[in-house]
Amino acid sequence: MIAIRRDYELEAMRTSGRMAGQIRNKVSKKIRPGVTTLELAEYADELIRDLGGESAFLGYQGFPGIICASVNEAVVHGIPDKRPIEIGDIVSIDVGVMYE
Repeated sequence: MIAIRRDYELEAMRTSGRMAGQIRNKVSKKIRPGVTTLELAEYADELIRDLGGESAFLGYQGFPGIICASVNEAVVHGIPDKRPIEIGDIVSIDVGVMYE
């Protein structure tokens, strides 16, 4: 079934998508050895709230994270934790924002 969106819904989706992109870019600049993915998630949460949004991931089908933060073998949907990022780690960040 195809959902037909109203103009105000489309605009809210565009806005939340832009917000998610901005937040992901800012969070990615904080990735460095010694930083934990939990710290990245806390930073993302602050940014999301400052923009008037909320995480689209937190609580979705029981997901416990503000963002998805995957390190190395965790390809997608990694849950942020306290393990420090190390030199050579491959880090993937995914951000989802609900707005209005």
